[in-house]
Amino acid sequence: MTTPDHQPPTPDPVSKDRVYRSPMGIVGGVALLAITLWLGVDALVRGESRTQWLALAALILIVPLAAAFTLRPAVYANEDRLRIRNPLRVIVLPWGQIAALRSGYSNEVVTKSGTKFQLWAVPVSLRARKKAARRTARAAAERSAAARGERSGRGGLGAGGLGFGAPRGEADTDGPMRAETDKVMDDLRELLEHREKAESAQGEVTVRWAYEVAGPAIAGAVVLLILLAVG
Repeated sequence: MTTPDHQPPTPDPVSKDRVYRSPMGIVGGVALLAITLWLGVDALVRGESRTQWLALAALILIVPLAAAFTLRPAVYANEDRLRIRNPLRVIVLPWGQIAALRSGYSNEVVTKSGTKFQLWAVPVSLRARKKAARRTARAAAERSAAARGERSGRGGLGAGGLGFGAPRGEADTDGPMRAETDKVMDDLRELLEHREKAESAQGEVTVRWAYEVAGPAIAGAVVLLILLAVG
């Protein structure tokens, strides 16, 4: 029996993952899979023998790929490592192996060896960036107008109890507004900055291919090609 004075050491708690996914990708994936399954099942039920085989092969090919490119992508981050689940690969990168997190026309992570990996789950939206920039400019203009109103109303009725000079942009943040995916990259950069030198955040980069996606898709493609070749 273990006495209270000689309890076995408990393992250090592991921080929970922060999970980042694309809501629009999930919505689009569900819609695409619903349409694919509806058409495929309809062909299986109503079609003739060859049509049924073609529909089955197409389903085996399309369904894994549609799920892989829409529902599967995710980014998991904790204090020790960044795990990227892309459509066909899973990449695990300790923070100590990451050189930079870049945002351009796509979001990507660059390792210290120079290898680049794209973050499929954190897509860049140029439209969202432009919208955030417009909101930032509008908030700055409102704050500037409010400041001018306050200065002109000093000593008179302008900004007194009537509130003509009350700033409209008080609810807005003082800094520039950011698109959601840019905020995600900011979070990841902050983690990198604080954890890249930690002892527990060192290790090797590992890459695993998603055979559970590639296998069925290849099998469906082979069967589909054979059926089309046979005629």
